Amino acid sequence: MDFSIIFIKIFFLGLAMAMPLFILFVGTICLLGLWIGRHEKWSRYDSIYYAFITATTVGYGDMRPVTKLSKFLAVQIAFMGLVFTGIYVSIAVNAASVAFNETQDVVSIKAEIHQVLGN
Repeated sequence: MDFSIIFIKIFFLGLAMAMPLFILFVGTICLLGLWIGRHEKWSRYDSIYYAFITATTVGYGDMRPVTKLSKFLAVQIAFMGLVFTGIYVSIAVNAASVAFNETQDVVSIKAEIHQVLGN
């Protein structure tokens, strides 16, 4: 239980610290998606949908850009989505690492105390 609590605290602290970067990425992905949508004559909803499906690299294939500029921007959206995901995953891995190290230290200290006390 200690591991989970420490992990959650460190994870959300990391997310809070990276929030300006996440907002920048989400905003840029939205703007690029809207730009592609305007160029391809899609609705705003479809443009945002396309941008996030591309950023998450799901790519259902139900919509796809036709022009060279739109295709280039789609690649930029995909790259930004990969970087966004990488940052998110690295925050989670760091939180897990810190939580593991802290709980292992506690387990080691408890074992030493039990050994000294002879329990």
